[in-house]
Amino acid sequence: MLIEKFIEYLRVEKNYSNHTIIAYKTDLNNFNDFLIQSGTKTKIENIDYKVIRSWIVKMVNDNISNRTINRKISSLKSFYKFLIKTDTIKSSPLIAHSPLKQSKKIQVPFSKEEINTLLDSDYFNKDYNGTLKKTIILFFYFTGVRRIELISVKSSNVNLESSTLKVIGKRNKERIIPILPKLKKSIIYYQELKSKSFKNLDLDLLFISKGGKQLSEKFVYRTVNEYFNLVSPKVKKAPHVLRHSFATHLINEGADINSVKELLGHASLSTTQVYSHTSMERIKEVFQNSHPRAK
Repeated sequence: MLIEKFIEYLRVEKNYSNHTIIAYKTDLNNFNDFLIQSGTKTKIENIDYKVIRSWIVKMVNDNISNRTINRKISSLKSFYKFLIKTDTIKSSPLIAHSPLKQSKKIQVPFSKEEINTLLDSDYFNKDYNGTLKKTIILFFYFTGVRRIELISVKSSNVNLESSTLKVIGKRNKERIIPILPKLKKSIIYYQELKSKSFKNLDLDLLFISKGGKQLSEKFVYRTVNEYFNLVSPKVKKAPHVLRHSFATHLINEGADINSVKELLGHASLSTTQVYSHTSMERIKEVFQNSHPRAK
């Protein structure tokens, strides 16, 4: 099947992460299901834009967000590019397609006060699970990693001697992040508890559930949401908000945006600049205090 060949291409030649591959496969299978349900007899490689447009209309009617629809169409576009590359088709049915307009969501970061209130509190239990959860939140805020990156961090990628962390990001791109003293202290304490809790553990993962397995994405999401519900009135309380807080607070304190880009693992500076938008108040403050004619 062509979809399977494409997925294999992403895995072997493009070296994409399992998380990315699953997303592509899900999007393409969604489209294939639509073709079956709508009674389309044309093979997927011979589909014209009218059929794809019908799929888009259905998704809109199903109240799927424009952002999600654009991602699914992007997956489909990559699939047809692969078919051109392999001489299966001559041109893509999406060649003239324009993405749906998306409203730009400004993620509101947690304030430094909210984060300090949580981390200095006694909300976390002293047992293994409580220590695990606190270390997860610290890890997000001190490194700015994505949720899937935190789940996948290997113990062998944490170098406490040099105080550095190797992270495998999107498209298996590696980056090095410094481990600051407070995080280092928390990791050491957590690892001591982990060693006592799991005597013969053979998983080379930094974070392990209390059941001795790899963390689930839901567990990590619930952990962040649960604890920030205690200190923050913000509607959105997800791991990505901690990543946003990491970047915003660095920029607010004067960090170079290119350095923040490297820490976050962004391919494009324009992606990092989204985080600088919420720093306008800090920019105004610096401008007010620095400009010779401001007063």
